[in-house]
Amino acid sequence: MTQPIIGPEGLPLTLENLPSPQTRRWVSRMKAEVVVAVERGLLSMRDACVRYRMSPEEFLAWQAAFSRHGMVGLRVTKRQPVRVDGQFSADCS
Repeated sequence: MTQPIIGPEGLPLTLENLPSPQTRRWVSRMKAEVVVAVERGLLSMRDACVRYRMSPEEFLAWQAAFSRHGMVGLRVTKRQPVRVDGQFSADCS
């Protein structure tokens, strides 16, 4: 029997309890869960990028921030443009 994959908060991670592919508002815990899932082999980086509609560069930025600073490094410190169908919306109000 394989060891369970433990997430950033010490709870078991499965594909079923990863953030929803329809997630629009990401919190640092959710980003960390995706990073840990990829690092521990629950899903590939490519699968994560497809599932969450993100570029490999965005995932790698999450991974680097988590590696350096833990979940604190994944906090959003300023408002980001909103992605709509792969394009950025100029109006974020």
